[in-house]
Amino acid sequence: MKHLTDLLMIILIVASLLKFLTGEVVEGSIILAVVLVNCFVSYWQERKAEEALNGLENLLGQNAVIFTEGVKHSIPANELVLGDIVVLEAGDIVPADLRLVEVHDFMVEEAALTGESEAVEKSHEQLYTNLSLGDQRNMAFSGTLVQSGTALGVVVETGDTTEIGKINQALQSVQQQTTPLVKKINQLNKQIFRGILFLSLFLLFYTTFRYGLEVNFLFSTIIALIVSMIPEGLPAVLTMILSLGVKEMAKEQAIIKGLPSVETLGSMTVICSDKTGTLTKNEMSVVETKTEQEEKLLAIMKNCQEVQTKENQKVADLTGNPTELALLQYTKNRQLPLQEVKGKIPFSSNYKYMATMHEQEAHQVIYVKGAPEVLLSKANLTSVQENKWQQEAKKLAQKGQRVLGFAYKTIPNNQELTHEQLTELTFVGLAGIIDPPKESAIQAVKECQTAGISVKMITGDHKDTAKAIAEQLGLKHTQNVLEGIDLDQLSNEELIKKVKTVDVFARTTPEHKLRIVQALQKNDEIVGMTGDGVNDAPALKQADVGIAMGIKGSEVSKQAADMVLGDDNFHTIAKAVKEGRRILDNLQKTINFFLPTALAQGLIIIGALLANQPLPLTPVQILWVNMVTTITLSYALGFEKAGKDTMLRSPRNPKQGILTSYSFFRIVYVSLLIMVPAYMLAMRFEGQALQQTMLLQNIVAAQAVYMINCRELFEASLNKSLLENKTLFYSLGLLFLLQIMVIYLQFAQQIIGTTNLYSAELLPILFNVLLLFILVEVEKQISKRFANKRKKELRT
Repeated sequence: MKHLTDLLMIILIVASLLKFLTGEVVEGSIILAVVLVNCFVSYWQERKAEEALNGLENLLGQNAVIFTEGVKHSIPANELVLGDIVVLEAGDIVPADLRLVEVHDFMVEEAALTGESEAVEKSHEQLYTNLSLGDQRNMAFSGTLVQSGTALGVVVETGDTTEIGKINQALQSVQQQTTPLVKKINQLNKQIFRGILFLSLFLLFYTTFRYGLEVNFLFSTIIALIVSMIPEGLPAVLTMILSLGVKEMAKEQAIIKGLPSVETLGSMTVICSDKTGTLTKNEMSVVETKTEQEEKLLAIMKNCQEVQTKENQKVADLTGNPTELALLQYTKNRQLPLQEVKGKIPFSSNYKYMATMHEQEAHQVIYVKGAPEVLLSKANLTSVQENKWQQEAKKLAQKGQRVLGFAYKTIPNNQELTHEQLTELTFVGLAGIIDPPKESAIQAVKECQTAGISVKMITGDHKDTAKAIAEQLGLKHTQNVLEGIDLDQLSNEELIKKVKTVDVFARTTPEHKLRIVQALQKNDEIVGMTGDGVNDAPALKQADVGIAMGIKGSEVSKQAADMVLGDDNFHTIAKAVKEGRRILDNLQKTINFFLPTALAQGLIIIGALLANQPLPLTPVQILWVNMVTTITLSYALGFEKAGKDTMLRSPRNPKQGILTSYSFFRIVYVSLLIMVPAYMLAMRFEGQALQQTMLLQNIVAAQAVYMINCRELFEASLNKSLLENKTLFYSLGLLFLLQIMVIYLQFAQQIIGTTNLYSAELLPILFNVLLLFILVEVEKQISKRFANKRKKELRT
């Protein structure tokens, strides 16, 4: 039913009803059939695109284990109340927001909230300062995943008041954005409606007072004017072109949920991206080491860990602590032996290191990894040497890397591993670990910037890490990084100004991301927002184009987004932008093609009435012209390839309407070039059927030729790329067959009201359309020179 409420469709429905009221059932039925067919095609195309995604799945756990009078009970998570004491173990999904009161090696993966993949070690200690979500170490938040250890926590928030619940509330409050295409088409429909209304009222009064025409004839004439000037096939054609774009993007792993989003992609001016998993690999990697004992450093990396327990285990198949996985990945090609563990001190935030003991030939060796400052304080170093390593660690940290220190010590065979043994260590070196940017993301950022699209990074990670990744990606404004605490101190008006000159935002919450997107939109930007976590969902929905990750993205983010990346690759966005711009160009070409021919038919009717001549074309003949060209010619422009400058030019101005001043000029003069010669030629012959047939054939042939003109806005239409669009030749061939049928087959002549044409009538028509083609091509070259001259003047 949505497609029946389009303004132009309503006008055609009214025209159909008027035909029924005046007893012209056949013509009324044809007009109504056109409306229903267009609505069905639009509905079918949108439904086909939406079937690409599954529905939202429940994020929260179904049950929770609580303590009641010292006894454990399992209850549904939605029955939790404030004050309940919840028991958490590895693998659990936290059922509510909990204040932790007891922890044992407890680590929680908070990617659903913060977007950061590395698990956070929790504690039960009281915190005294106002901290961002990611720094609240004594809290376990609803919807996050327990990676290891156990804990007890007191329920402090449930349902909508939890952090996840707040995101859901924000998601519900965000209004779905109207895409630029929908806005522009609505604006175009209103312009056409006003034009038809003005001309209809003018004709009604002019002809009545001048000629005293009958009411039935006036009704019939105005309906003919409405049918001629409304491009009733345009909605179906636009839907088909957008659908083709959806299909092409799906091949590139970009799944579009709503057809208008295809065009919005081509209009994007800013892309706001989450960092982890979108711009980065979402896996920790060793990117830099500092050592004078490389073999010993690698041996510690290989053996001072808890993830790999057997020699035949492949690193790619292992799961567990991301840091240890990064160290094993770094050493996997070195053929190092996995030594048997004789003793172990697990890592704890209390002492900030881990140690393992291994037997060797005449002694035992202790391998230690942990915080550099802790290991340096336990190492056998001079003050000069210690200061040197501290400086090296500082340099790595300034690059946004998480820094680990490595050391070892040999002890006699008969001793056990204890904390007291960890003195007089031999310090081996440092390793810098970070979630590095994807190579494809670096290339995609460059492509977007070349195309006039600015890229901004919004992350929950720390400021230094965010800045380091932003610099590697090639973002422009990386010196000034705004953190969530900074954003809280800015008013909405101040933020609107700030977002213009800041490209990196760190330690952000879902509310911050939403505010940033809204601030950019207040600056008239067309905003694309990428993300994969639940925390990204409100911003994804607010953005003009929400882009979710298909592999690592949460179902909530996919549901809120307009587009889903099947390969989680930021580079796919650049490809989608190029495809979106191609579609936008082709939509513009199609509209430029439709409107002059529609206006030409309207002018023919207006001219006939003003001259007190019979109606030159019947409504059925007008509908035939519109539908035959819609069925054949209109779709061909949707298959045009992207131009060489597609990703070298700036995005289309979002304030610019779908029709530019040049478009209006083109529409008027082309409609006159079609109408005047065709009408004058037809009137030279005798007999209404012959005149109408010649006029019909001239208009259709002119549309076919003008479609070729519309392939290029200013460039010559007869170029090499013409041969690449096979659909164009198929459409011309089909049009030729349909026109032969309607002109020369008797049953078609009876329905449409046509007659045979011979060479004496066809040759002048051929001359008319060739003249049209040449004049338009000449005009394009003149307009191109004026446009280039104006650009030079603006630059100077």
